[in-house]
Amino acid sequence: MLKRPKTDFWTVGVVPAPIAELTPERLHQLRDRIQWMPLAGPWQYYADPFGLREGERLHVFVEHFHYRNKKGELHRLTLDLRTGRWSEPQCVLELAGHLSYPFVFSHEGQLWMVPECSQAGEIALYRADGGADDPTSAWTRVSALLPGVPGVDASLIHHGGRWWMFYAVIGPGKKDQRELHVAHAESLHGPWTVSAANPVFTAESGARPGGTPFVGMDGLVHLPVQDRTHGYGSGARLLRVDELTPSSVKVVDPGSRYTGDLVHPDYPDGLHTLSACGDLTLIDVKRIDRSRGRTVLDMKRRWRRALQRVMP
Repeated sequence: MLKRPKTDFWTVGVVPAPIAELTPERLHQLRDRIQWMPLAGPWQYYADPFGLREGERLHVFVEHFHYRNKKGELHRLTLDLRTGRWSEPQCVLELAGHLSYPFVFSHEGQLWMVPECSQAGEIALYRADGGADDPTSAWTRVSALLPGVPGVDASLIHHGGRWWMFYAVIGPGKKDQRELHVAHAESLHGPWTVSAANPVFTAESGARPGGTPFVGMDGLVHLPVQDRTHGYGSGARLLRVDELTPSSVKVVDPGSRYTGDLVHPDYPDGLHTLSACGDLTLIDVKRIDRSRGRTVLDMKRRWRRALQRVMP
């Protein structure tokens, strides 16, 4: 008998609390006030949420993944914070390779994005170039911040007069899940310098960035990372950066853990993003499906590829 495949499905929620105040206990208390994004559709999901606030509108950028082609692209949905209504999804960035983790932020009056595009072999900076009525509808690649580095989930913060980038690197033995790396620069546009202390933090439980770095009430930088204690994306943790200078980086793990069962009874199997947006925090949670429909979908995808190879 064929083994039932395991398929992850994610959904995105908006938590009415700033990330600096969001302990696991507080997240659980707020579970009934979370505004959930509409589901993406059959054999699809939204994950990796990051947001930009525009008055009473919250633009949420997500990875849109479809198991039909097993490829991610970046979509935007907008939440009207007065009515709780979501807009229709709009694709804002698609490349030949997989895209995810649309890390968006504003700087000097401009909107920027550093998406996960490791299949292109770089960590790249994109600029919003949409029209005046819809500035986040189109994005243009500006430059490679770390050319030739197969980095994933780059997360940036300006702190202490410098730019800092936390990221993971694709490598053997799931290196990207276990090791945290850092780079720094005087300007967003670089040049960026990779820390000589890399990896600055290593943990079998996971060290890959999973959201927005932020300065806590203690004045220190805190970084959400993915926790894989019970499998990929099973939880998130907040690391604390006790020392952050060009010559020395010290990262510690206070031990907090955020999981899907704290907030959603139908998506209890994971949580791997904590993303700051002012007085709101964006999260994603996971459920695991074990139906045989995935087997049929995978077979159809292989047939399509086989036909494309033989067709003239």
